[in-house]
Amino acid sequence: MKILAFTDTHGSDKALKGVKKKAKNVDLIICLGDFTIFGHNQKRILKKINSLGKKILLLHGNHEVIREVKKDLKDLKNIKFMHNNIHKEGKILFLGWGGGGFALKEPDFKDLVKKFKAKKKKDNKIVLLTHGPPYGTILDLIWDQHCGCKTYTSFIKKYKPAFALSGHLHENNNKKQKYGKTMLINPGPHGKVISI
Repeated sequence: MKILAFTDTHGSDKALKGVKKKAKNVDLIICLGDFTIFGHNQKRILKKINSLGKKILLLHGNHEVIREVKKDLKDLKNIKFMHNNIHKEGKILFLGWGGGGFALKEPDFKDLVKKFKAKKKKDNKIVLLTHGPPYGTILDLIWDQHCGCKTYTSFIKKYKPAFALSGHLHENNNKKQKYGKTMLINPGPHGKVISI
């Protein structure tokens, strides 16, 4: 399966045009949040994302508000809102947790883990989708200090997803790291095609 993941476009039409070019030959598109600048023009941007014409899994970032995103997604049939949600494609489980980006811990993430435990099977491949990066990795390193989320890192260590995709820190756009059995990727605003 080929997916196209992107993050932190912040309303850039240029970035979305780059995403659109790459979207032609993929099976699924993933938006990891911060597609606006503090919600500005959100409805218009979501319509553009929806017009990519593929199934899209979308998270909100720290620039969007959950209830506003849910409201603006009501008539957009290609987009599935993934915060605290699980989506299954074949034997792949996508787990989504949006927002945040500044917290070392996400206490409510346990709700998603509970849902995941109820759905997982031994042969499932797991893909973790978060807006903020996991702590102690190349994706959360800024000025020689780590500022990601320890909750995500704990999940990665325990459940060993095949991929953990995140954004939030623009300084780390397009970086990737193998972390145990998990490939960590920040796909950046122009997107990255990933074979899963």
